[in-house]
Amino acid sequence: MHTMNEDFLIYLWQFQLFKQNILTTDGSPLQIIHPGERNLNSGPDFFNARIRIDKTTWAGNVEIHINSSDWYRHAHQKNPAFDNIILHVVLNNDKNIYRKNKQLIPTLELKNKFNETILKKYKSFTKSKKWIPCQDLIDAINFFDLTAYMDKLMVERLEQKAASINSELRQTKLDFQEVFYRKLARNFGFNVNGDTFELLAKSLPLKVINKHKNNLNQIEALLFGQAGLLENIFNDDYPNLLKSEYTFLSEKYKLEPIEQKLWKFMRLRPANFPTIRISQFSQLLHRSSVLLTKILETEKLSDIQNLLRISTSDYWKNHFRFDIPAEQKNRFLGYASANLILVNTIAPFLFVYGQHKADEKLQEKALSWLELLKGENNHIIMGFKKLGIVPQNAMQSQALLQLKSNYCDKKRCLECRIGHILLKK
Repeated sequence: MHTMNEDFLIYLWQFQLFKQNILTTDGSPLQIIHPGERNLNSGPDFFNARIRIDKTTWAGNVEIHINSSDWYRHAHQKNPAFDNIILHVVLNNDKNIYRKNKQLIPTLELKNKFNETILKKYKSFTKSKKWIPCQDLIDAINFFDLTAYMDKLMVERLEQKAASINSELRQTKLDFQEVFYRKLARNFGFNVNGDTFELLAKSLPLKVINKHKNNLNQIEALLFGQAGLLENIFNDDYPNLLKSEYTFLSEKYKLEPIEQKLWKFMRLRPANFPTIRISQFSQLLHRSSVLLTKILETEKLSDIQNLLRISTSDYWKNHFRFDIPAEQKNRFLGYASANLILVNTIAPFLFVYGQHKADEKLQEKALSWLELLKGENNHIIMGFKKLGIVPQNAMQSQALLQLKSNYCDKKRCLECRIGHILLKK
C-alpha cells in the first residue's frame, strides 16, 4: 500500500472514484446519492452530502481522515460541529468513533476499494521535478477540454486581480479614478519597477496632478520630483527647470518624495528605464486627465490602443538619463508594452467597475478585449508552447499564467481539471 495524504482521499470522495456497491464498517449497505460540497474553511470536509444507509436517507456533513483514530488526534470529539457527521470516510478503520450520545458514527473504509494506478500517477505528479508535473502526459488532453478549462482559469485570474483592486477601493472610499491611476502607474513600472511606481503614485494623489493637467512640464516636475530623481545637481536646462518647478509645487502641496535608490536601472534595456517610463506616463496623464472615463466610454479596442501610443517629452528623445546624451529617437510606448497595460490593468479595472455598477456590458467588454488582444510572450508562455499549447489570444495566455502559478507550481494536480482528466485515464 502506498502512503497517501488526506487530499488524495478527499479527491477520491469528491469524484466518487471507488467501487460503488459498498458496506459501512458495521456491514450496512451504503449508497452515495451526492458527495456534498467541499468545505475549504474550518469544520467538516463536506457539507450537504446525501447518503442512504440500509433503508434510511441521511443529509448532512462528511469528515475524511487517513485513520479513523485521527478523529481523536484532531480533537473532533470536543467540537460540536462534528457531532452531526452522517459519514466518516477513512482509509483505515483502526478505531470505532462514537457521538456524544454513544452512538456509533457510520464509517466507510476505502482501503482496497479504489484503483491503485490513480494513486501511483498522483504520486508521480507530486514527486515530479519537471517544469509542470504532468508534462509527459499533457498532450493526451483534447483541445475541447483544454479550451473549456482555460475559460474557467481566465475568470479565476480576473477575480484575483479584482480582489486586489477592490481592497484598494475600500481603502480609498471607492475613489475609482485614484485607484485606476495607482494601478496604471504600477503597470508602467512593469515587473522590475512596479512596486516603486505604485509607491510614487501613492505619494502623489491624482487630484494634485489634475490641477496641472494642462501643463506637461509641471506634471513631469511632480512625477520626477516625487520619484526622488531631481535631487542631484544638473548641467542641462530641462532637469533644472523641472527642479525649480518641483521645489515650488512640493512646498505648495507639502509633498515628500520617495527614495531615489528604490529605482532599478540595472539589467533593463534603456527604453525601459524608469526615466523613460515616467515621461511616457506623464504624457498619458497630460493627454487624458479623465482617463478612466474615456476608457469606460470607448467601445473600440483600437481607440484605446491609439490612446496608449504615447511618446516621451522632447528631452527624452535623445536622453535615457539626465545630463547623458543618447542617440536621437522617438521613444514610443511599444506595442507589446501597451498590450500588457491593457491586459493587466485596463481590462481587469473595467471588469471590476462593471461589477460595482452592476453593468454587465462593461464586464463583457473587458472579456471581449482580452479575446481580441494578442497573447503575451513571456518565459511561461514559451514553456507551454514547447509542450504544444499555443494560446490564441490574451485571454488564453492569462489562463496559462494562472494554471502555472496557481496549480502546476503548487502541485495542486487534484484541483486542476487537466490533472483530474489525466488521473482518471
